[in-house]
Amino acid sequence: MADEINTGGCQCGAVRFRVEGKLGDASVCHCRMCQKASGNFYLPLVSVRGAKLVWTRGERKRFRSSNVVWRGFCGDCGTPLTYEAPDGMALAIAAFDRPEGIAPTIQWGVEGKLPYVDHVSKLPGEETMADPEAVSFLADLVSYQHPDHDTETWPPEERG
Repeated sequence: MADEINTGGCQCGAVRFRVEGKLGDASVCHCRMCQKASGNFYLPLVSVRGAKLVWTRGERKRFRSSNVVWRGFCGDCGTPLTYEAPDGMALAIAAFDRPEGIAPTIQWGVEGKLPYVDHVSKLPGEETMADPEAVSFLADLVSYQHPDHDTETWPPEERG
């Protein structure tokens, strides 16, 4: 649908974006460059080629990770935001306000896949508050993370 709008941004709220139009292919990349760029096992990305990308707050910093690729990120909090190549730009799926609606359909760079990645879903799982040591400090936790929606201003005037 052409009037589709998706928003997102970094963890601290210094950089925000809006994508107008249909998102392209969603994927995860296991290549070593994407692992390092995300600090993770792989990097989930969605193409914005063919859509209109507008930076609504702040500007991303960029790192040239190869002779053909730039990586965009927030210069304040470090959140990975973009993969920019000659054939178009992709955004980090988790940077969207509603990432649950953007499901990857393919894996790239599988030659770099870490040997245990396919088994992570089989590990035991617990909710955060099931950790007795976490309960005490989480009870008083105040998040400074930007909420998953656009705000007129950020950060809020007062932080505890």
